[in-house]
Amino acid sequence: MDRVTVYKGRVIELGIETVELPNGNEVELEVVRHPGATAIVPVWEDGTVTLIHQFRHAGGGMLYEIPAGLLEGPEVPDLGARRELKEEVGLTAGKLKRIGIIHTTPGFSDEIIFIFLAMELTQGETALEPDEFLQPVRMPLEQALQMVVDGDITDAKTICGLMLAERALRG
Repeated sequence: MDRVTVYKGRVIELGIETVELPNGNEVELEVVRHPGATAIVPVWEDGTVTLIHQFRHAGGGMLYEIPAGLLEGPEVPDLGARRELKEEVGLTAGKLKRIGIIHTTPGFSDEIIFIFLAMELTQGETALEPDEFLQPVRMPLEQALQMVVDGDITDAKTICGLMLAERALRG
C-alpha cells in the first residue's frame, strides 16, 4: 500500500492510499487516520446518567453526548476512559466495563471508539481543555433513550453507548 499524506493535524491525518481490492482492482482512496478514542456512559445507582451538553462547531452547535475523548499515544483504552471521565465531568468510577467497540465512519476513516459503562461513581473536579465548552447534565437513562428516539440526541457514539449500556444493565 502506498500513501501520500495530504494533511496532518493534531487529531487526524488525511492521505491518499493506493489499495488493492479483494477482486484485484487497484484504486486510490482518501483515508483519514485517527488515534482512536474512548466514550463512557456514567450510570449512577439511581439509574440516572451523566451526559454532556457540548459545543460542536462542525455539528452545528450544542449537542448532547456521553463523555469521550482521544486516546493519548499508546494509552490503554480503559485508562483513557478513566482519564476522560475525570477531565470532562469530574467523575471517578469504582467499576468500569467495556461494553462495545464501534467504527465511526469506516468508509473513509480508521477511527474506532471503545465504549465503557462506568458505575460506582464518585464526584470530583473537572479539568477541561481550553477548546472544550460543555455542561454536565444528569437525567434518567430512560429519558436519554427517549431523546435518541425523538432526535434530540444525534451523536452516533452517544446513541450506541446509551443502547449498549441499557442492554448491559438489563443483564
